[in-house]
Amino acid sequence: MELKKLPYTLTVCKLASAEGLCLDEDFYFIGKTDEELSLVCKTEKAPAHVTDRDDGWKGFRIQGVLDFSLIGILAKLSAVLAEQKIGIFAVSTYNTDYILVKEESFDRAMNALAQAGYAIAE
Repeated sequence: MELKKLPYTLTVCKLASAEGLCLDEDFYFIGKTDEELSLVCKTEKAPAHVTDRDDGWKGFRIQGVLDFSLIGILAKLSAVLAEQKIGIFAVSTYNTDYILVKEESFDRAMNALAQAGYAIAE
């Protein structure tokens, strides 16, 4: 399985409303439940009206379109990182999954995943 590094730094935000959000960005993930509205975006594109934010995330994408019948992909990746005591923030889309780790742990995460047999693309 191939993982592709994302070439930018991300921010995880909590918002009071979706007002003013721009869906034209190339990485903009919005999650809404009955309890909160969250946004993951490039740090420089984080809106000013956030209620909370956590900067300094780097990420990678699982390459290709993942079939819904595939089981345990995130579990296996997160287990490799958990063994190294690296926390994750996972984002899933219809096609694939993204895993974010704090910037200071990113190189260590990539090395651990490469040693576990994952191919890493720039």
